[in-house]
Amino acid sequence: MRTIKGPAIFLAQFAAEAAPFDTLDNICAWAADLGYKGVQIPSWVSSFIDLEKAATSKTYADELRGTVNRHGLEISELSTHLQGQLVAVHPAYSSAFDGFAPVAVHDNSSARTAWAIQQLKWAARASSNLGLNAHATFSGAFAWPFIYPWPQRPEGLIDDAFSELGRRWLPILDEFDRNGVDVCYELHPGEDLHDGATFEMFLDQVKNHVRANILYDPSHFVLQQLKYLDFIDIYHQRIKAFHVKDAEFNPTGRQGVYGGFQSWVNRAGRFRSIGDGQVDFRSIFSKLTAYDYAGWAVLEWECALKHPEDGAREGARLISDYIIRVTERAFDDFASSGINREANLKMLGLAPGEGMS
Repeated sequence: MRTIKGPAIFLAQFAAEAAPFDTLDNICAWAADLGYKGVQIPSWVSSFIDLEKAATSKTYADELRGTVNRHGLEISELSTHLQGQLVAVHPAYSSAFDGFAPVAVHDNSSARTAWAIQQLKWAARASSNLGLNAHATFSGAFAWPFIYPWPQRPEGLIDDAFSELGRRWLPILDEFDRNGVDVCYELHPGEDLHDGATFEMFLDQVKNHVRANILYDPSHFVLQQLKYLDFIDIYHQRIKAFHVKDAEFNPTGRQGVYGGFQSWVNRAGRFRSIGDGQVDFRSIFSKLTAYDYAGWAVLEWECALKHPEDGAREGARLISDYIIRVTERAFDDFASSGINREANLKMLGLAPGEGMS
C-alpha cells in the first residue's frame, strides 16, 4: 500500500484578477501557506499556464514546474474540464458552451470541436513535459438531453451517441497513451459519462482503452443517490484521480434529485464545503488506501454557503487528517512466532513430507 499524496487544491474556483489569485506564483504562495502540497492547474486560465507552450517547449514546462516547486508544491494534474466538455456538445447547449471557447470558433460547432481536440492533445504532451501521469477532464455529451426516457427514446439513439463519443475520444486517448498519461474523466451530471454504467458503455466504444480512467468525485454520486463506497470496490482499478468535494441530499415533500429548477441554495441536493456535507471521507480514504490508490487527494471547493477562502483553509487541514500514513508492519508482529516449517507441519498433524512437495 501507498500513502495517498496531498493535500492538493484545484485552482479553478480560486483564479481571479486580484492578488493572490492572479498569477501562478502568487496563488501557489497562498496555497502553500495554507498547508497544501500540490496544485491542480486549470489549463484554460492563461495567467497560470500557456497550454500550447507547455506542450511544445520543455524549457517552458520546466520553468512552470519550477514556479510551483519554489513554494514547496508539486503539480498534481493539469485539468481540461472546459475543453473536454467541448469535444462533444449537443445542439441544445451549443450557445451556452460557446463561452468556453475562443470567439473565433463561436457559432461553428466543427471548428469548436477541432479546437477542443487540439487542446486535449496539447494537454497530453504538456503533462508529459511536466512529468505528470494523470490528467483531469470531462467527456462532453451528446445524450444528456435524453437522460430521462420520456418521450420514449428511439431505438439506437444512445448507442449512436456513445459510438460517436468513442470515435472522437479514441485518437485523444491514443495521444495520451503515447505520452504515458492517464485520462481521468470526472463522472458528472451534464456529461455522457456520469456514473458507472455510462463509463462502462464508453469503455466498450474505446475498446477498454488502458488510458480511459476515472476522476473519483463522491459529491456527484451523493446527488445521484449512487452508492459511492461500492463504486470504489467496483472501479478501483480505473480510479486514477480524486476530487475531495462534499455534498448533501435532503429530499423534501416538494423536491428530490431533479431539484425543481431551484438555485443551489434551495436544492434538495447541493454541494458543500468539505466537512459540512454528508460524504463519509474517512471510509473513502480507507478504501482508496487499501486498494493502493497512487494519486493525489485534491480539494475541489464548491459550496452554496461558505466563503471559498474558508473552505480552502479548512480543506487543507481536513484532507491532511483523512490521509492515512500506511503502516510498514502488521499490528500483531509483536506476537509472531517466526517461520518454522517443521513446527507448522506438527501443528497441522502432518509428518514431514506428508502431502507436501
